[in-house]
Amino acid sequence: MAQTGASFTCTACGAVHRKWAGRCDACGAWNSIVEEAPLSTGPGARVPRSRGRRMALSGLAAEEAPPPRTRSGIGELDRVLGGGLVPASAVLVGGDPGIGKSTLLLQAAAAFARAGLSAIYISGEEASAQIRMRAQRLGLAGEPVRLGTETGLRDILTTLDAERPDLAVIDSIQTMWLDSVESAPGSVAQVRAAAQELVGFAKKRGAAVILVGHVTKEGQIAGPRVVEHMVDCVLYFEGERGHQFRILRSVKNRFGPAGEIGVFEMTGSGLSEVANPSALFLAERDRPAPGSAVFAGIEGTRPVLTEIQALVVPSSLGTPRRSAVGVDSARLSTVLAVLEARCGIPFAGQDVFVNVAGGMRIGEPAADLAMAAALLSAREGLAVPADTVIFGEISLSGALRPVSQTENRLKEAQKLGFSRAIAPMRSKGGAEQGMRVCHIPDLAALTGVLFGAG
Repeated sequence: MAQTGASFTCTACGAVHRKWAGRCDACGAWNSIVEEAPLSTGPGARVPRSRGRRMALSGLAAEEAPPPRTRSGIGELDRVLGGGLVPASAVLVGGDPGIGKSTLLLQAAAAFARAGLSAIYISGEEASAQIRMRAQRLGLAGEPVRLGTETGLRDILTTLDAERPDLAVIDSIQTMWLDSVESAPGSVAQVRAAAQELVGFAKKRGAAVILVGHVTKEGQIAGPRVVEHMVDCVLYFEGERGHQFRILRSVKNRFGPAGEIGVFEMTGSGLSEVANPSALFLAERDRPAPGSAVFAGIEGTRPVLTEIQALVVPSSLGTPRRSAVGVDSARLSTVLAVLEARCGIPFAGQDVFVNVAGGMRIGEPAADLAMAAALLSAREGLAVPADTVIFGEISLSGALRPVSQTENRLKEAQKLGFSRAIAPMRSKGGAEQGMRVCHIPDLAALTGVLFGAG
């Protein structure tokens, strides 16, 4: 049987190489290139037709009803999904080991089953007894969810095709293997082929499929990135094991807004949703202390208030330490450089630590001004007023750039009892919300506003 030339794929990034090498040129990973089975081109291989059929085309103005959705009743999950679960959709959920992915999806399967969907939960990692023990602990033992444990994808697809469920949960995609692919389970070829088969089943049968994905030490879903392109929705389950809060973040959603978050609290009886995360993140903030500033941020379509904490202490090391938890370390370095270059406030010879309370992760540049306020407060030993929220993006020149959705940030702050805000010039809103907004043009004016008479 004639065969095409073998191809070599990087297990870290999915890049294809013509020959084996010890180091991937695309991502720089060592010993990550493996050989993939060649495609058959012999007499038994499928020969493509010389001419395809003509496609049906339609105009942009054609009206089509939005896809129907099924709500689970778990408000935070429905929010992240864009309003509910869409039939014939594929959802990929990733997260660190032990973060609570299986717990969340077992609760979600039970919730959708209560809503009238036929749900099947298939695990390739745990035995049936382990899943039943978890269901008893969560109080879900009597829910109409059917359970299966299998790793062979052919058997799984045959079962799903016979049962015709409305929802299928596959835990996890890295444990599935396809007999037609000559690679070990978890390899790039197996993960890609298994994902393609399951997504094809979802589109063909109209069932919603939720895939669980392992993550690498960098926090990315293991396997080729093409899997994230194949599915309709990619969710990341975030959180620190030392905190009881868990955040479900949407990084891709074809049926709703990307960047949306849902906040859960880990309890003895499972994950419970948090309807007002701002109040929860600020619950332990009893009195103002040096090095603390409240940031009014936007996560997806939801305003969320979080506390940014900073600690500045003299360093005994030749190179002072810079530690950032919950914020980008590059943004911290930029803010420190602008404070020294444009405001004349040095941090040389001092260790700097920045943390976001509650295990929250902030990615938007609007947190720059609140981070600078926390750093100045920690350095000077003066507390930021307790009724003040801060937001704004800092440019390299020291000027402040306005941010989006100022009105929503101020409304959320006023709802939680804040009466004053520090924001960049040209920011909209403020008076109609009953907030006193102090507009400052640059970073140099922040010190006077925080600790001066104004």
